[in-house]
This record gives sequence, C-alpha cells and structure tokens, in this order.
Amino acid sequence: MDLRFGDSKPTDEERAAVDALLGPPESAWEGADDRTDTDLRWARGGREARERRDLLLPGLHALNDRVGWISEGGLDYLCRRLTVPPAEGYGVATFYAMFAVKTRPATVVHVCTDLACAARGSAQVCAELERDVGPAGSAGSGAVWQPSPCLGLCERAPAALAIRAGETPRATVVAPATAEAVADAASAPHGAAAEPPAVAAVPQAGADGPYPPPATRAGTDDKAAAADPGPDAGQRPENSVHTGPHANPAARPRSSAPRDTSAPLAVGNGLVLLRRVGVVDPGSLDDYRAHGGYAALRRAFALGPAGVIREVTEAGLVGRGGAAFPTGRKWSATAQQPDHPHYLVCNADESEPGTFKDRVLMEGDPYALIEAMTVAGYATGAHRGYLYLRGEYPRALRRLRTAIDRARARGFLGKDVMGQGFAFDIEIRRGAGAYICGEETAIFNSIEGRRGEPRSKPPFPVEKGLFGKPTAVNNVETLVNVLPILIEGAQAYARTGTDTSTGTKLFCVSGTVARPGVYELPFGATLRELLELAGPPETLRAVLLGGAAGGFVRPDELDVPLTFEGTRAAGTTLGSGVVLVLDEGVELPRILLRIAEFFRDESCGQCVPCRVGTVRQEEALHRLKDRTGAAAAGDIALLREVGQAMRDASICGLGQTAWNAVESAIDRLGAFK
Repeated sequence: MDLRFGDSKPTDEERAAVDALLGPPESAWEGADDRTDTDLRWARGGREARERRDLLLPGLHALNDRVGWISEGGLDYLCRRLTVPPAEGYGVATFYAMFAVKTRPATVVHVCTDLACAARGSAQVCAELERDVGPAGSAGSGAVWQPSPCLGLCERAPAALAIRAGETPRATVVAPATAEAVADAASAPHGAAAEPPAVAAVPQAGADGPYPPPATRAGTDDKAAAADPGPDAGQRPENSVHTGPHANPAARPRSSAPRDTSAPLAVGNGLVLLRRVGVVDPGSLDDYRAHGGYAALRRAFALGPAGVIREVTEAGLVGRGGAAFPTGRKWSATAQQPDHPHYLVCNADESEPGTFKDRVLMEGDPYALIEAMTVAGYATGAHRGYLYLRGEYPRALRRLRTAIDRARARGFLGKDVMGQGFAFDIEIRRGAGAYICGEETAIFNSIEGRRGEPRSKPPFPVEKGLFGKPTAVNNVETLVNVLPILIEGAQAYARTGTDTSTGTKLFCVSGTVARPGVYELPFGATLRELLELAGPPETLRAVLLGGAAGGFVRPDELDVPLTFEGTRAAGTTLGSGVVLVLDEGVELPRILLRIAEFFRDESCGQCVPCRVGTVRQEEALHRLKDRTGAAAAGDIALLREVGQAMRDASICGLGQTAWNAVESAIDRLGAFK
C-alpha cells in the first residue's frame, strides 16, 4: 500500500524549484496543468523516468532550499516528476536531518552541541538561547534554532550555522558562537549578506595579507572572475593556513597583521597537502597552475592507467578515512572489472565529530581535488565522478562549483581532457545531514535517491557499486595524496613517514588547546609532539583519537606514534585524524553521554544490534552519569554486553565502533570508578 497525499498541491514556489532542476513537465502524467489528447492515449515515462531516480535527493534539496521545508504537495509533485512512489519519497525525505516535512520558518540555526563544541561551552550558548530566544525548535521572529551534531567547524568552537531558505538560499557561519551572535544571524533580513562580518567574522585578509583584486590577476579565468567575482572572489578563506611559529619561515611572507587564531595551522618544513591553502586564490585556475597545478595529471597521461596504479601502489598510499585500505589495490580491482561503465565517488561527507580537514582542503585548494579525481578516473577507467559533499559545507560547495565550471570551460574536464582523448566529468551531490552516509555503500544508496542505508558486502564496491557498476570510493585527503606521488615519484613519497604508514597526515586538533586547527605532520610523529605545537592545557585529562568512533589516550601515553600501526598497537585508533583534547574541567561522563546520543541519533536503524544497542548504551550512560563504584557495576556490565553485540553483529562500521570510546574511557581512564 502506498502513501497518498490526497488533494495536496504544490505551491508556485515549490513547482518552480522542482522545474528549475528537472525542466518543465512534458505531460499531465508528470504534473503539467493541461491534459492533452495525447496524454489520454498513452503515458510516457516508464524506464526512462525511473532512471532519473538519482535526482530525488537534489530535488528534495531544491524544495528545502526554496521554502525551508518539504510539504506534502511539493513532495508529491517531485515524486510524480520522477515516477517515485510517494511513500519511498517520504522515507528518503525523513531520513536526513537537514530536511523537515513539517512547517517551519525559512531560517534555521543549527547550534553544534557535539564533542569539540561541548568542550568549548556550547551548553552555555544553548542555555542562553533558551533563556533569551525560547526553547529549541520553537519558532520566533521568522527563525528557529535547534541543537546539531558536528558542523565541521571544530577549530572555531562553539559553532553555529544559520541557513535561510529562499530563491537565493543563504548560509551564515557563526563561529565562535555566542547567544547574541546566533540571535543576530537568525533575525538578519533576507536580503542581508550571506556572511555578515559581524557574525561570521570572515576575514578580508589572512595572515599573509590580502589577495590582489581579481581583476589584477592575469589569465582567462581571472577575467571571468573580474566580471562575476561571486561571494568569495578576492577574499582569503576563513580557514586560511597561515605561517605561525612552527612553520617554515621561508614558505610564506609574514605580515604585521595579528594572527587569526581561528585559522588552521600547518606546520613543518615541507608542507605537502596544504602547501597551496592560504597561498593561492581558490577561485583562480591560473593561480593553481602557477603553483604546480595539473602537473600530476600530465604525468598520469604519460604513465598510462597501469603506470598510475603502479606508482600509487609502490608509494604505499592507504585510505585516510580510517579503514587504511591500500588505495592501489582498490584502483587496480576497479580497473580490472569487465563490467562498464566504471564510476568514481569522492567521499567528502566527513561527519565524524571533530573532523574538518577535508573542508579545509576543499575550501582552500578546490582545484587539487578536481585534478586528483580526474587522475583517479583515468586510472580506474571511470568517465564520471560523483563528489558527495556534506550539506553543512556551503562555502566548500560554492568554491567547488566554481572550480568545476572553470576547469570544464578550460578543457580540464569534459569530453577531451587536456586534449588526451580521455573523457571525464564531475557532478556534485549534496548530503543532507546523515553520518551514516560516510559509509561507502550508504553513499551509493544516497546518490541513487534511496535511504542512505549500508549494503551487505559482498559484493564489494569494486564489483558492484554505484548503479550496480564497479566503483572506486576514496575520501578527499586520500585523493589529494595522489598528486605528490605522481609529481615526486613513489619512492620519494614513501621516504616520508614509516614503512607501513607513508607520507604525511592531516590532524584535526580541537578541544581545550591554545591553537586548534589542521596540522600536517609526517607519519611517525608522536602525539606529544603534536600537542606541543597546538598548545596543550595545563591540566590534561585525556585525548580522544579518531573521533566518536575512536578511543581515549591517557596523559601518560602521549608518546604513542601517530601511525596506523602505532595507534593500533597502543590499543586505540588513528581514524580520520581527530585529536580532541580534554582538560580536567571537562565532565567526562557528559562527553560519553554525548557520544552515545550521537550514535543513537545517527543509527540508520537497518540492523537490530545497532538500532537497539545504541539506545541501550545511551540509557545506561544516563543512569551512570551520577553513579560510581559498586552502584555503577551493573550498568557497566550491561554496557560491555551490549557493546560486544554491536561490534560482532552490526552490518556496518557505525554499530561496530559505537562502543569504542565508551569502552576505552572505562578501561583506560577509569570512568565511573
């Protein structure tokens, strides 16, 4: 039995939003107002219409962006256009946290309450908002605020993101957030700037001084930028990587301007992945090329697909998202599949609490990701790449769209890339607030217009992935590592790091440190060395490595080497590079409870061990937050039993790792004793 919406009709705004994406309906079967004689004789659609199912998620975004929520009439119209049963459309719409299927104001302010922001006072911000504005979820003055999981702005915690729907949607970053600044962002008039300086504090210049105006830069694409600069042209990104006390002083000129403490730090004498961030204009293709851009793709064409895979394999590159699977093996397995077409998916949905390194790369060096995806497509035999981007990254979205358009216009994407006879193009797909979609097969379902639930494996993505075809999935940091491998050569790249963890790694340092941000260090550096660069607290309680799915490290364990094998031997995990520092002032039971709440909220509910286990874990931690000693023994035993069941029987990594941080806090930190 299907869901029916009765007489619900789309508003003119909703119809216009859907038609802008799909084009006007061709017949009454697709929702046209007038029914012709032809419509009465035969119905068009069928397989052709169903093959457009993957446009369901973009269509939901179109509706939500235009009016702020998804009505029955709007959803029914979108489902009719795509020949999707309304029940399935409703199931997809309600899967994502950023969508609403009930009336709400056009402006929604998401206030992060996750780990890094909790350690920096987000609870006080929420308490003040409740006092001054009203309870979370209550509408007032045309806006509503609500608690949110991690927004990927951990280096400027506490953080908030205000999203205003309309014909031209607006996004305002509020970080560091105060109740007054959040209220100002919520009440800003619709025509206000996307990022008012008083609220978002987007600097006009980084630590190295301002960019020259776009019109003064040479190059074809810069002339276009001068004609249509867009919201970011000529500005330093808020996440500028500036020099700072531990960087190579010859790498970038210093200025007398005060240091922007909200900006991520890159340290070391040889920046690799971050070397262009804060140096080049992220909107300028010519600037990117002047700093070595597209040299790697030229070498890839000289080597051939097999040669590229050989270089990546010999370099020892492994995935940087946490699983550490050898990238060369994955690419080789995809390239060898006889079934075609092949696809490439870039996982830019970094939703692990405390992770923001990919955002820094995409905002500060978007062309590097585009070049790296093109190399990966060439090596694996894929002619189309999908970039699955977090819905909470509006600035990265703007910059990537600009970069893709300019790369396509200049022949670096399209039917004949760089005149080499290789066709490759990239399409951005926006996520909508679902941590589970960071799982490689859940991404496929999300892109295909289904609920973002993981698939059973085997078959593995290299055999049957996106649209049932061979697919290579890599995250942003992994892909960008391919560029220095091709430019320097595999042997030179492998000389950095250790035998089994080669190259450099990006670490997202947040929490109670003096200098939060992104740090680039060679594999093998110790956690103590990293914390000394970031400015550790005077009274260190613990460090959470790997985010909510990671584990805690005690103050006497700071000499653990930051490698995949080193952290594994120490009984923890490197994960995606999260380093969350907690001092003695942080209430550990509250942090553990927030982790449990996060996993309960983010569980897709597909498998029983995770769906039930995350709830039982949260319930036990609620009881434990005020208990210690013998009074806590029963619930701790229950947590161990539930945690082991989730680890053994959950279908994907979310349930398998949901107990990790809690277990390490009990066993390593003596929580609840």
